[in-house]
Amino acid sequence: MLKWLLPTAHLKGRIGYIPVSSLTAISLPADRSKWAPIFLRIMGSPDTANGLQINGMGGGISSLSKICVVGSPSTEQKAQAIDAEYTFAQVGIHDATVDYAGNCGNLSSMVGPFALAESICTKQEPSDQTTIHLFNTNTNSRIHTTFPITVLNGQTLPKLDLPQTSVAGVPGQASRILLEFPSPSGARTGKLLPTGNVVDIIHIRAFPGTQIPASLVDATNPSVFISHDDISRILDTPSQSSLDYGNHQIREIIESIRTEAAIKMGLDPTSQAQPKIAIVSPASSADYDIGVHAFSMGVLHKAVPMTLGLCLGVAANIEGSVAWKNARPSSRREPSVGVAITKMKHPSGIVEVHTTFRQGGILQSVGTVRTGRWLMKGVVYH
Repeated sequence: MLKWLLPTAHLKGRIGYIPVSSLTAISLPADRSKWAPIFLRIMGSPDTANGLQINGMGGGISSLSKICVVGSPSTEQKAQAIDAEYTFAQVGIHDATVDYAGNCGNLSSMVGPFALAESICTKQEPSDQTTIHLFNTNTNSRIHTTFPITVLNGQTLPKLDLPQTSVAGVPGQASRILLEFPSPSGARTGKLLPTGNVVDIIHIRAFPGTQIPASLVDATNPSVFISHDDISRILDTPSQSSLDYGNHQIREIIESIRTEAAIKMGLDPTSQAQPKIAIVSPASSADYDIGVHAFSMGVLHKAVPMTLGLCLGVAANIEGSVAWKNARPSSRREPSVGVAITKMKHPSGIVEVHTTFRQGGILQSVGTVRTGRWLMKGVVYH
């Protein structure tokens, strides 16, 4: 039975493989408690048979089961120069979970172009680019996206097909989308270091009597950072050897660490979306500053969730943190002020994160460059 016909745009916030259904808020019920059944039907969840989401638009992995709902800003938000607001939803695959706990950096990069193209906001610019000021309801945070524009029949529209830059794991070039998170500290917990500690000791329930140092950091999204060497120690393997992070035993250890860290951060340990967790390692070549293997919804990510990557860029500049100890010293900022550029290697390539600090070492912003592509515009049945 057709209940709703929802306008949608299928986009790629490019890290290579992340489609998202962007729905305009006006097309959904005002009562947000009614959104979850709609989102589950759109994505084809829960798929308990094989987890492929065959009966919907999802793709069977966490990166392919996401929705952004984009709408006009409130009167109060307009007074603060907000152009559009959006809500991110992580839709479960095997279960009926719809999680609003966090945000997605890669998809955030395409919310601005979507809002402009759908006339949720309008811009009249003297230059060939514009900046859209967004408000993310999940983290109550401001986010800025800057991208090229063109004018067609008097309307300013995003121009996303310029050969300006490339992203690891994505063939070809596209327009440069600058994604910036101003004042990113404490996105969920209210503190950059939710426990007040640069390093916490986490007891691993999956391995009774075993503990591991971890840095619990909340910048753009709450994240947990542990080191490759410490995981190798727990598994009694040489630290120089590579690990199969898709191995069931390692995944069990990682999830145990993540849930314990969630409790310490004051977050829901049953939510797989937050906090995210990553294993970091020192660089093995001059091409990058730190290695990272990230987990999303309990599964090894093929690259790095961008909000986690942004948080890692911040963590690498917190003296004494697990990330700081593993990062190349030359990538760190000056003690009091400046911009730190951190190149991190993930399984699909290298991404660069820029972290800016004000006088006194106060975190001002963190950002990166993305690309994006329009795939289609139409309606989705549920």
